[in-house]
Order: sequence, then C-alpha cells, then structure tokens
Amino acid sequence: MTGLAFLKRVAVSVGLGITMLAGAQAAAQSIGVVQSDVLVVNPDLLFAETRLGQRMTDELQAERDALIALNRDLEQQLESEEKALTELRAETSPEEFRRMADSFDRKVQQIREDSERRVRDLERSRSQAPVTFMRIVEPILIEIMRDADAAVILDSRATLLSVEAADITALAISRVDETIGDTMPPELMRGPQAAPDDTSSGAE
Repeated sequence: MTGLAFLKRVAVSVGLGITMLAGAQAAAQSIGVVQSDVLVVNPDLLFAETRLGQRMTDELQAERDALIALNRDLEQQLESEEKALTELRAETSPEEFRRMADSFDRKVQQIREDSERRVRDLERSRSQAPVTFMRIVEPILIEIMRDADAAVILDSRATLLSVEAADITALAISRVDETIGDTMPPELMRGPQAAPDDTSSGAE
C-alpha cells in the first residue's frame, strides 16, 4: 500500500465508522487515537499545516521567484544585445550582419525553449509535491492505523459523512512534525535553477 492509494478507497457504508466508534473511546484515550476500523484524513490540510509541507511549498515558491528573476535578467540581456546588433547594421556588410542576426535569433530561440522547459519542470514539481509528501509521511499514517487497529484510512474530502473522532488529520500533523519536522530526504533536495551557459552576444 503506497502513496495516496489507501487514501482513495471509498467507504462501503456511511455508518460503518460511526458504529465502530461506539464502545472504543476508553481504549482510545490511552494511545491518543480513536479505535476504529475506518479513519479519515484531509491530505490538503496535512500538507498545508505540517512543517514539512510548508517547507516544500516555500521552496517551490522560492524557485518560482528565482525563475521569474532569471527570465527578467535574460530579457534585459537580449534587449541590450538586440540594440547593439541594430547599431552595428550601418557599419557591417549585409552578409556579415545577416550572419550575426541569424546567430542572435538562434540564441533567442534557445533561451525561449530553455525558459519554457524550466516552467514545465517547476509546474511538474508543484503538482507532484503533495504526492511526494504523502509518500514521505505514509509510514507515520500506517503507524496511526496500527495504533487505532484500523483497516483503512480514507480521504476525508471524498467521504460523505464521518464522526469527528475518526478524523486523524490533527493527530497526523502533530506526529509528522514530531517525527520528521521540516527535514527533506536528500534525494528530494532541489538546487536553484541555473542560467544558460551560452550568454555570449550574437552581435560579437
């Protein structure tokens, strides 16, 4: 059972979790989690309110800001190079100017493609972040399931009705913060976006 798979199961009966809770409150108090075969969690809140989820969000935002700044720098660079190229036109042979203009056009096209790739990569990382987060915290959710003697954890966003005691979101947030904090696995650490290596002017 990996990732979000066990969160997307649909309860057979709305009343199942309610029935399971009837005689379990006393046993639940000793371990801090309700005893039930069925638990629910809100993945959105879990991601948004844990230190790890907040760090992942902050890093994606920082990467977005860096990408915006990079694009602005590249735009200014290209504007300067275009201006310099235009100024060379009067003192350059048509053949040489065409060669420089074609080189500049290729450079612009390459920078545009690189920029579009970075945007796609960032969007892919943004959409993948909640899934990656759930994979990281899955062992903690499984531990809560065992503590509750539960058979399944459902996504509360897809659950029509449940009793408040069956919602383990707050407990999961607390345990994730205590166990993981904001520590990112090394393989998930992302470096800053690099600028293109070729920054030579097409007008040279």
